[in-house]
Amino acid sequence: MARLFGTDGVRGVANQDITAELALDLSVAAAHVLGEVGAFKGHRPVAVVGRDPRASGEFLAAATVAGLASSGVDVRDAGVLPTPAIAYLVGEQDADLGAMLSASHNPMPDNGIKFFARGGHKLADDLEDRIEGRLREDWQRPTGADVGRITRLADGADRYVAHLLSVLPHGLDGLHVVIDAAHGAAFEVAPRAFREAGARVTVIGGEPDGLNINDGYGSTHVEHLRQAVVAEGADFGIALDGDADRCLAVDAAGCDVDGDQIMAILALAMKEQGVLRNDTLVATVMSNLGLIQALGSAGIKVVQTAVGDRYVLEEMKTGGYALGGEQSGHVVMLDHGTTGDGTLTGLMLASRVAATGRTLADLAGIMTHFPQVLVNVKDVDKSALEANAAVADAVLAAEGELGDNGRVLLRKSGTEPVVRVMVEAADGDQARTLADRLVGVVKAELSL
Repeated sequence: MARLFGTDGVRGVANQDITAELALDLSVAAAHVLGEVGAFKGHRPVAVVGRDPRASGEFLAAATVAGLASSGVDVRDAGVLPTPAIAYLVGEQDADLGAMLSASHNPMPDNGIKFFARGGHKLADDLEDRIEGRLREDWQRPTGADVGRITRLADGADRYVAHLLSVLPHGLDGLHVVIDAAHGAAFEVAPRAFREAGARVTVIGGEPDGLNINDGYGSTHVEHLRQAVVAEGADFGIALDGDADRCLAVDAAGCDVDGDQIMAILALAMKEQGVLRNDTLVATVMSNLGLIQALGSAGIKVVQTAVGDRYVLEEMKTGGYALGGEQSGHVVMLDHGTTGDGTLTGLMLASRVAATGRTLADLAGIMTHFPQVLVNVKDVDKSALEANAAVADAVLAAEGELGDNGRVLLRKSGTEPVVRVMVEAADGDQARTLADRLVGVVKAELSL
């Protein structure tokens, strides 16, 4: 059977895959597993629970809270807040665990649940496996005063915004910023944080009704943000996703600024401030070669990981690095948070604009994107990719043609019979020609 936990918690169609019963059972199992490994030793356990505005989050959060309280865990219900806010509050409240109900950038019918350990850190894989293995087991239920109590964490937003403002290196006075909140979890806290930092703020995608999260707005639909920035004459705009753990941007002319460009800007700022530990950025293998070359010229090393924010975070912790992220806009600043935080990323980006007096377009110009061609080759035996000599020879030949002016990446999909072929080159036509050649070899050698 497939593992229930994915790279970012448990996710699926709400009330079909992600049911109230599953949310309750997962919460009970999480409380039991964490209790048995000593996380609650010597004290009464406390959890912080939050959600995004999806309609299904109302009953799923209720089930999660019920499962935890029935297991003897006191619950502080933070209501609708971003994922990084819940992670922060777990640490700030000295809680033993946290739970967030969200499906991030997925469409409204989906939902999910992810757990945080003490300090707001993601649960280790082995703990998730143990939780999955303990679902629906018989257990001794606490009674009387031993059941958990439920209280409302009414000032959770205040605490989170205060944290964001406390780490901002420069005020935002004089800036006009458009925020696309994706009708999601940051619809209140993100505009508030920017305003309290001194910016003039225009909000779009800021009216969640439980049904419209990510619907035409947010980081996966930036067309409205482009239009709003230009129409308002704003300095720039940021787009969050449904749970606000990622951020993309648009400059004053309506041109996109992706996660690679954002990381380049922040890495240079942090190096200048002396807080970019080991002068290193952690990114995935999908980050553009232009990022690596631009930062290399500035004396900054880029360590690359497999695709997925969990791999970025693991490398950051292992190497003691301060900054990492993905091209998609999921940026982690470990000195200020334990997970990607779109609002914090946007604030830091705005702070750099304000501190330097330069436009976002000018700052983003530090890197030049290499043309990148990505082709998904379907219906192939992806398991045979690494061992196939003809494919390996074709990759070597392509790399020889590119030299230092491009790169080739072939990788297996984690969920489909697909091999992803990616070629970057200084010349777009060359990238397309080499990608087509490699696709032909993969189809010839690996077709099912």
